Amino acid sequence: MSADTVPLTSGRAPVLDTSSLSSQSSSLPLWDRLSTWASENKAIVYTIAGIAVVVTGAGVVYYSTDSRTTSRDSSSDEKKRLSKKERKKAKKDKDKEQAQSQVKTESEQQPKQKTPTVESDPSENLPQVDPSTVESLPDQERKEYATRLKIGGNKAYGDKSYNEAIELYGKAILCKPDPIFYSNRAACYNALGNWDKVVEDTTAALALDSEYVKALNRRANAYENLERYSEALLDYTASCIIDGFRNEQSAQSVERLLKKVAEAKGKAILERKEKKLPSPTFVTNYLQSFRPRPRPEGLDDNTDLDEGSGTAQLRAGLAAMENRTSEGYDAASTAFDKALELRDLGEHEAFAYNMRGTFRYLRGENADALKDLDKSVELDPSLTQSYIKRASMHLELGNREGAAQDFEKAMEQKQDDPDIYYHRAQLHFILAEFAEAAKDYQKSIDLDRDFIFSHVQLGVTQYKMGSIASSMATFRRCIKNFDKTPDVYNYYGELLLDQQKYSEAIEKFDTAIELEKQSKPLGMNVLPLINKALALFQWKQDFQEAQKLCQKALIIDPECDIAVATMAQLLLQQGKVTDALKYFQQAAELSRTEGEIVNALSYAEATRTQLEVQEKYPQLSSRLQGMGGQFGAMR
Repeated sequence: MSADTVPLTSGRAPVLDTSSLSSQSSSLPLWDRLSTWASENKAIVYTIAGIAVVVTGAGVVYYSTDSRTTSRDSSSDEKKRLSKKERKKAKKDKDKEQAQSQVKTESEQQPKQKTPTVESDPSENLPQVDPSTVESLPDQERKEYATRLKIGGNKAYGDKSYNEAIELYGKAILCKPDPIFYSNRAACYNALGNWDKVVEDTTAALALDSEYVKALNRRANAYENLERYSEALLDYTASCIIDGFRNEQSAQSVERLLKKVAEAKGKAILERKEKKLPSPTFVTNYLQSFRPRPRPEGLDDNTDLDEGSGTAQLRAGLAAMENRTSEGYDAASTAFDKALELRDLGEHEAFAYNMRGTFRYLRGENADALKDLDKSVELDPSLTQSYIKRASMHLELGNREGAAQDFEKAMEQKQDDPDIYYHRAQLHFILAEFAEAAKDYQKSIDLDRDFIFSHVQLGVTQYKMGSIASSMATFRRCIKNFDKTPDVYNYYGELLLDQQKYSEAIEKFDTAIELEKQSKPLGMNVLPLINKALALFQWKQDFQEAQKLCQKALIIDPECDIAVATMAQLLLQQGKVTDALKYFQQAAELSRTEGEIVNALSYAEATRTQLEVQEKYPQLSSRLQGMGGQFGAMR
């Protein structure tokens, strides 16, 4: 786990508002750690189903930088020996070709060999063969004809005479079916954009040599152009494993395909996904990102209200929220909907729209949520919280300018509202504008020193800026001043864990767990349990205890996507790939926004592809295991 990832903690909305960006989801802290870990350990990425790193453009066709030489024309034993030697050499060399660059002919790449004199002028006196005549040729003559025809094909390809090259490679194949000839002809079809023919010829090449990397890459590129993304992903993955993840371009293609497959499946999930509230852990942390305030006058428990009125429903919703349970939040959401159906809200109408908009947002109904908040600020511009929430929604939808404008409007109404500065700081934090974020967190503290999360997030921001000593000092002050608040210990533990101070981190997580049990027995925040599970795994590789902690978290909060994702990774680390895949898919189903779903599905697809590769290429399983042994555990 890197210093760049721990401090985000966005699923714990008080530290990073969950409404910030789709990519800054409720599950981002752990997804972010796992993604960073994957990017630092490329080769192991498919052993444990992480995802590769930098996204790149479309892959290229490698026409002649082959892992073979024309010594294939010699005896079969020599062919196998040289082929293996060439592959070993290819693994050591950097890939020198750039995306979409001009492919080179094999004759340019291969060393000089003793060849027939025709190679000095391959365009002259090419043998004429057809299916009827080739059968009568002696084996040695067939091989010689095949070599001459291939050289002629290479020249035609270099001259961009693709149809002529296709014909010559076809005749070479008649003389001697060879994976290089099929792959070179596929390169011609690739240049012509005939993707079905590319698939046909590369498949023929792979039938002759299942570990022919260039053919795998060419077929993967064709599959991608045919929008057969899952098949393209499978081929690129197999290529990466064979090459030991040394080909950066193939690894980048894997990342690109993972995203495409995940996006396609994510849209399908969103279309059928029921609009419902996320886990109570998520909801609680989002609501806690606003300072606690007493109920508006007239909505307290002592006020007599007609139980059939909208005002009574509004009060019932506020009371249900205080339970901090899944049932309580569902009841609150229903009550806020009913309150506005019944009307008769008087001075509380703007507040009712604010609350219904909040829960609509949490259900993922962003368009309706924005309408409610628009109505709220129209009815009561002084309700600054409506501007703040609307700003968060704008940011999640990618409208940074709209978010900034809403913060300005909020400040016009009430410049000394500390929530404005806290949530604006969140915007800066998400955008990695840490100096500006620190200023706003400090301003929030200056206006209200009792809001713990301003202090916590300031410490996290200092850590992100590299001021480790200042960050640790901030957290020590937090513990002194907020010694009964579990969140302080949880986030301090995260920073200690990032510094690999495992014993101290676990001590802080244990304190957070005990305080959670004491203060919120029915609505316990499960994040300290998950963090302790990660610490035990990273420190002692204690899978059993880590899984127990995640299972406990899921008993308390069955829909906590962070707990589900962590379980998936723990299972994957133990080689329980099928079980891990189920958890990854569950994490995707639990995710709230499209960005979260795509992120989770990327892991699911990586895991699924690993299974498919092992099934289709069983000989690669041992290589995967060997790669896994070369790298450390998830950090």
